[in-house]
Amino acid sequence: MDDKLILGKKTVAEIDNKTKEEILKLKESNIKLNLCILRIGENPDDLAYERSIIKKNDKLGINTKIKKLDKNIELKDLKKEIKEINDNKNIHGILIFRPLPNHIKEYELKNLIDPKKDIDCFNPLNMAKIIENDDSGFKPCTPEAVIEILKSYDISISGKNIAIVGRSLVVGKPLAMMLLNEDATVCVCHSKTKNIKEICKRADILIAALGKAKYIDNEFIKKDAVVIDVGINLDEDNNLCGDVDFDDIINCVSKITPVPRGVGAVTTSILARNVLKAYYNTINN
Repeated sequence: MDDKLILGKKTVAEIDNKTKEEILKLKESNIKLNLCILRIGENPDDLAYERSIIKKNDKLGINTKIKKLDKNIELKDLKKEIKEINDNKNIHGILIFRPLPNHIKEYELKNLIDPKKDIDCFNPLNMAKIIENDDSGFKPCTPEAVIEILKSYDISISGKNIAIVGRSLVVGKPLAMMLLNEDATVCVCHSKTKNIKEICKRADILIAALGKAKYIDNEFIKKDAVVIDVGINLDEDNNLCGDVDFDDIINCVSKITPVPRGVGAVTTSILARNVLKAYYNTINN
C-alpha cells in the first residue's frame, strides 16, 4: 500500500529547502521577513492553523506577528487594523483567518488588503490574476499545494481529465482555473451535479474538496486514477479523516494522498514561500 501514498513531506522538503535558502541570503543583508496574522476570536481551527504556521515560520526564519482581535470587533475597527498593516513597511505578508464572524462579510474587506501582501489570495485582484494566468499575483495556498504535490510526484497534469468535487472560492473554483492553466481538462462537480459518480469515474485525477467526511467511495473512482484528498474532517469516532473513504478506495487507485500527511502538510510551506514573494513584491513596487 505504501507505494500508492502521495505524502506531503516530499513536497514540503522541496519547497522549504528553496525558501530557506532564499531567506538565509536575505539574513546576510540583515533583512527579516515578517508575517502578520489577523485572528478574530478564538476559533479552535484557527488556533490549530496558527500554531502550524508559527512552527513552520520559526523553522524557516520568518517572524510571525499575531493580532488577536475580539470576535465582536466592529467593521470600522477591523478596517483600521488592516490599514495599519498595509501601511507598515516592515510587514511583508497579511493573513486573515476565514471564515469571518457572521457580522462581518468578506466583500466588506477583500478589497482592503494590499494585493502585494495578500499571501492567501483574499483580494479579488489576485483571483483575477489566476484567471489571466498571471504569476505575479498570489494563489490560494491549498490549491497551490495540490498543484505542487502533483508536480513533486511527476504526475502529469497536461491533457488529463480532472474532476474536482467542491466549488468553494477557497479551493474548488481557483483550483479549477489553475489546472486549466496547466492544460488539464477540468470538470467541477457540486451538490447539484447530476450523475456525479459517473462523471468522477471518467477522471484520471479526482480531487475531493467538499468538506464531507468519507463522501467519496469506490463508486466514484476510475481504476488506477490518482486521488487528491483536500478535506479535513472528523469521522464518527472523532478521528481525523478526509473527504475520501480511504479504506474503500485504496485498492482502486494508483496514487492517493492520505489525511493527515497529505495536502495539508504542504499548505504552510506554500504560505511561507508566499511571505518571501510578498517581500520581493514590496521592494519592487
